[in-house]
Amino acid sequence: MGALLLGTWQQARALSLADLSSADASSGIKLALSKGAEAAVALLGRPDGFLNNPQVRIPLPGYLDDAAKLMKRFGQGKRITELETAINRAAEAAVPMGKDLLVNAVQTMSVTDAKKILTGGDNSVTAFFAEKTRAPLNTRFLPVVKQATDQVGLAQQYNQFAGKAAGLGLISAQDADLSQYVTGKTLDGLFLMIGEEERKIRKDPVGTGSALLQKVFGAR
Repeated sequence: MGALLLGTWQQARALSLADLSSADASSGIKLALSKGAEAAVALLGRPDGFLNNPQVRIPLPGYLDDAAKLMKRFGQGKRITELETAINRAAEAAVPMGKDLLVNAVQTMSVTDAKKILTGGDNSVTAFFAEKTRAPLNTRFLPVVKQATDQVGLAQQYNQFAGKAAGLGLISAQDADLSQYVTGKTLDGLFLMIGEEERKIRKDPVGTGSALLQKVFGAR
């Protein structure tokens, strides 16, 4: 009996998705992604948006994070904390500058992209934004991050120390540059939170107050 009910539910689900027009599916996804992107930018692009969010807080790269813990034990805790705070503040300052690129990616997405996201897994939203916006966002964020990290006295020392660590194979060459490392982590955190916000909309389309979102995600 359980198998029969499951089969009936799956058939109904397939029919309801098939009954959605391409226009409805595409418009619903665009609206959900726009809302998700705007919410993520608002959440991260403010004081403590990265620093106090354990999901996206940016640590020093692996080996150097371990070294930092040791340095804190030898009285260097204040300087390490200043650097860790600075790199997260840099991320918080950069994020709002990417809002227009994110929105444009949504507005210009294809129907194929929309349906792929509608029927895709938990990583479909993150994958879409990474493919469409990672390169231009990296270009836009990098100078902002570099300016912020250059103001910290430890930034230059970090690059020198990390360069030696990279030469020994302890960290990647990309992570040896503080600005590039922080920019990459900023993008990772941004895409992660957009996906989180979009999933909230999927789970509770009624809560958005949008009839279109209720129609599209209710059909799933």
